[in-house]
Amino acid sequence: MKHLLSSTAFLVLNKHLAQQIGLNEAVLLADLISKEEYFIANGVTDGWFFNTETNIEKDTTLNAYHQRKCLKNLKQLNLIEIKRKGIPAKQYFKINEEQVLQILNNLSIKNSTTINKNKQITITNKYFNKPTILEVKKYCIERKNNIEAESFINFYESKGWMVGKNKMKDWKAAVRTWEMRNKNKKNKPKGMSKLDAQINAWQEAKKLI
Repeated sequence: MKHLLSSTAFLVLNKHLAQQIGLNEAVLLADLISKEEYFIANGVTDGWFFNTETNIEKDTTLNAYHQRKCLKNLKQLNLIEIKRKGIPAKQYFKINEEQVLQILNNLSIKNSTTINKNKQITITNKYFNKPTILEVKKYCIERKNNIEAESFINFYESKGWMVGKNKMKDWKAAVRTWEMRNKNKKNKPKGMSKLDAQINAWQEAKKLI
């Protein structure tokens, strides 16, 4: 995996990764993976390595502000871990390889393109593609709705991705429904919708597992 994203002389970006997490985030992640490879080659085996803002800016052209923003997003997406240690304190990083691989191995094809007599034809896949936890988490972070991606995924997995008697068509719409449900619960503490009852029943059942 790592050789696809890093090199000593230049950065290699996976376009699917950049589409998932953002271009700047993908650039910074590729630079960190490249730095990790350097430390591994020099005997570091615990996965933690340090890098500086100055060095990152030199390698990526991202200034301190954009670095902090990208690092925050990468950490929220659970792609990296960050801690400060040592005297003087240095910023250490660790790549969560499994999370990165989850994106790279996501082979769900949402759109396919064919070429016919110099004309580009885009064929849209009408079948529902289940989202990954990372996709839901990223969407929830963008909407700042505090919905737990794991709970969302687990709830609809238990339902076979059905909404009532129908197969789900748009998981983002379902996220927005949860968002509205949470807002309504704050405004109307009494009473419970059918979806609330289902979610509460599922959460109670989960405690018994």
